[in-house]
Parts: sequence; C-alpha cells; structure tokens
Amino acid sequence: MVSFDGRVPHVERQAWAAYHGEHFRRAAGRIYAKQVLAHVRRATVGEPTLANTHPFLDGGWALIHNGTIPNLDRVRPLLLAQLPEHRRAAITGDTDSEHVLQLLRAMQDRQPARPSLDILDAMIGMIARWCHEIDPSARLGLNLLVTDGRQMIGSCLGRPLHFVERRGVHDCEICGFPHIHHKPRHAYRAVVIASEPISHEEWHEVPDGSVYRIDPDYRLELRSFALGNERSSG
Repeated sequence: MVSFDGRVPHVERQAWAAYHGEHFRRAAGRIYAKQVLAHVRRATVGEPTLANTHPFLDGGWALIHNGTIPNLDRVRPLLLAQLPEHRRAAITGDTDSEHVLQLLRAMQDRQPARPSLDILDAMIGMIARWCHEIDPSARLGLNLLVTDGRQMIGSCLGRPLHFVERRGVHDCEICGFPHIHHKPRHAYRAVVIASEPISHEEWHEVPDGSVYRIDPDYRLELRSFALGNERSSG
C-alpha cells in the first residue's frame, strides 16, 4: 500500500500473502489520506520477494499493476532499449510492473510538458505493439493505477475494472462506522477503483481499452486509447 500526505508517499509493503497474519489489515486500518493505492498480488511474473512487491515507486510516483505482459523475456529487451542507463539501473526486481514504471518515467523525462495521461496512453500503445508483433494471439493485461499524490491516472486493458463515485460519507458495511476523517462543513467526494466491486453500492465497469484520470472534483474521466474522445462518468 502507499498513501500520500501531500506529495510525500508513505509505503507499507510485505512479500507474503495478505491473509497471512494481521499486518495488512492493521496497516490498512491506520491509513487516512486523500490518495491511497492498495495491491494484493498474485505473482505471475517474478518471485514473491520484497523487491517484486507492489507498489513500485520512483521520483514521487507510485504504480500498481494488475495483469501480465506476455512473452516478457522477448519484450524486455525492447523496453530496456527505451531507457537511459540510470533507469535501467533503477530496476531492482524482475517484474513486468517495475519495468513499466521505469518506461513511463523515462517518457515523462523526455516530454515533461506533455500531460501524463497522454504519456500513459502512448506507452500502453507501444507495449501493445511489441506484444502483437511477437505473438498476435497473446493476451496483454495492463490495468495500471499511477499517482504522484496530486494527479491519479490509470488504464484498463485485458482485465476487469470497476469504480464507484461517492457523494457523502458512507458507513462501512462490515463494522457500521465510517472510516473517514472529514470536515462536516465541506462536501465529501471520493472515487474508489477496484478489480471487482467491494461493497453493495452502484459500481460501474471501466470499459476495456480505456485510460482515465481522476479530476480535481473527484470525478472519473474516461477515454478510449489514442482516440482522444474523453467522456465523463458524472
């Protein structure tokens, strides 16, 4: 997990499964922040070590990933060729997810004025082309969620993804109490994104083949890959 106090990330990581012991549950219960990323990993690429554990961080940016880049042994050289030496050296594990973060950061370095959502869109297109050229029948999974504490962006490709927009404080369905620190005189808004619905609220599917951002008013803005046709959920 990673939470942000302003632009400062606070990280909780463990290499073992979340259901082994109470650490994950207790750590989650202590977090109060405007932006939180949580990832429970089923390892498909890379051994279950701390170096291969989400979230991955670089330069104030944090990334979590659900999915798999197929044929990574053949995609990796193409990806590494896009990275300067210091970014190749920054990769300490062997997951596809950490490689993706370094590619995104390298593209941001090259085009600092370009919106990060556009860079994410372009990066996914690049990876998709590599995968298709290697094996047109392979299934690419790139559900990414990325934030620097100010802006949160993400993608949905090859895996299910859902969201709910909250307008007002909700009581927890398990314990009956809200887990929110909020000023009563201010309207409460939130967006929750998850691989599957985690409450009985009205969840919506994120369309496959989409990138999205959460705007300053906590609305989810969606658009299809590389088409530029933005559409807002609210």
